[in-house]
Amino acid sequence: MAQHSLLSLCHVLVLALCVSAAEDFDWTKNEKGSFHYGTFPTAFSWGAGSSAYQTEGAWNKDGKGMSIWDVFSHKIGKTHLNNTGDSSCESYYKLKDDILLMKDMKLNHYRFSISWPRILPTGIKSDQINEKGIQHYDNLINMLLESQITPIVTLYHWDLPQVLQEKYGGWQNSSMVNFFNDYANLCFERFGNRVKHWITFNNPWSVAVEGYETGEHAPGLKLKGTGAYKAAHNIIKAHAKVWHTYDIQWRSKQKGLVGISLSTDWGEPVDITNQRDIEAADRYMQFYLGWFAAPLFSGDYPQVMKEYVGKKSAQQGLGSSRLPTFSPHEKSYVKGTCDFLGIGHFTTRYITQKNFPSNRGGTYFTDRDLAELVDPLWPDPGSEWLYSVPWGFRRLLHYVKTQYGNPMIYVTENGVSEKIVCTDLCDEWRIQYFRDYINEMLKAVNDGVDVKGYTAWSLLDMFEWDEGYSERFGLYYVDFDSKNKQRYPKASVQFYKRIINSNGFPNQREIESWKRKATETCTSSNQLLAAARRKSKENKGHAEMPKVWPAHDEV
Repeated sequence: MAQHSLLSLCHVLVLALCVSAAEDFDWTKNEKGSFHYGTFPTAFSWGAGSSAYQTEGAWNKDGKGMSIWDVFSHKIGKTHLNNTGDSSCESYYKLKDDILLMKDMKLNHYRFSISWPRILPTGIKSDQINEKGIQHYDNLINMLLESQITPIVTLYHWDLPQVLQEKYGGWQNSSMVNFFNDYANLCFERFGNRVKHWITFNNPWSVAVEGYETGEHAPGLKLKGTGAYKAAHNIIKAHAKVWHTYDIQWRSKQKGLVGISLSTDWGEPVDITNQRDIEAADRYMQFYLGWFAAPLFSGDYPQVMKEYVGKKSAQQGLGSSRLPTFSPHEKSYVKGTCDFLGIGHFTTRYITQKNFPSNRGGTYFTDRDLAELVDPLWPDPGSEWLYSVPWGFRRLLHYVKTQYGNPMIYVTENGVSEKIVCTDLCDEWRIQYFRDYINEMLKAVNDGVDVKGYTAWSLLDMFEWDEGYSERFGLYYVDFDSKNKQRYPKASVQFYKRIINSNGFPNQREIESWKRKATETCTSSNQLLAAARRKSKENKGHAEMPKVWPAHDEV
């Protein structure tokens, strides 16, 4: 009996080894196959997204407190042409209009964020709850549900209450963990009977790196080499605390899910036969995605991050690593706190090894010892950082599957921008981008990646952070010069609508007809927009030219 048990145990161990070996990501296999015709699983959810600061406007109305983005964007030279989100799309006042757009597209879900300072003006629950703010999100959630659209709610999409930044130093301070938990708990209490999909943080990489390392984003701090790591550490602990709060207090009653949305580019080795390039690409992914995903799935930072930041810190003569450490209790506390993984993805980089000397001082970027490259043949429709590389999306989804045990995935952001000079609503490049990227996602689903839903980014053109209004990601064009921020459908609305209606790509002839019909419909929208712009110019007469300020500081 004992011998039989031992043999069984050996057999299980061998099987486990085989499974784990099979689940290693294969860097040497990059299939760039042809277009795949087919459909998604029947329950697949299609949506579009937005965030509070980028769309709501009404920045100082109805009792809302100041956020770090309100303060940052009001400083001269921090955003393109000193644009702010003060009014943006005025979505705060246009809920009905925007939900009609969603209904027309037959969206299954809408991903939006709650503004923390709109419901807690100082960020602190015990100070004051702003019932008008609560009412606004109640209205939005109820209207969505009446229209059979599932709300997917982000708790933190970068707009930290300014009081918490001023008094405590924001995400540099571990006290944020409890403040964020109190805020999240209030949201569960007030909205959780109707909201079943919660995202704690949107793209914490950007919050940490651009908010506290390079200073490109609010609160604009340049704490090089330490700021990003410290902010990330507190964000991970805050996420875990909120997950446990939901798990203990709310899950049995509300039966919802709590996840996080991590944005990441794909890093492809320059030479897939070169081990150093493969290691550099893996390091790129671990420092980008793994920085947040590894603690939530396995309880600690990626080993390579610990090694590299530790080594660089020692070379600088520091007594300990600049990367904070989790205590044994914290490791077990953060591990497993992800009911689903949100993935935001836009583009790809080629990665190769590059050694940075430590005598220049360590930063997040030099800690990685790698260089990012792009192929000049990749299409780049708008944003200087965003190249269209569809095959990178499938690679990324495979990587997530193998690294983190095939978690449930919601694609929370995917889309493409164009520059403001383009007022042509026949956005054929966006149609092409959605067609190709969604098709790569379909291939990944067919390969066994557990993707449950897709969120096109974004529903509307909106405030694009430090880029102001100079980049437009929207399916709907917003005329920011018009008094009521008129919305106009781009051709991509019709194309995406047909993907949703067919739950994928039925056959070649049909897809070609979708594209043709979509570009036909935008002609009338173009004429309407042109007429509105002519009228606006006539009304304004010779308006004063906007002041142009220097771009933000060199990072």
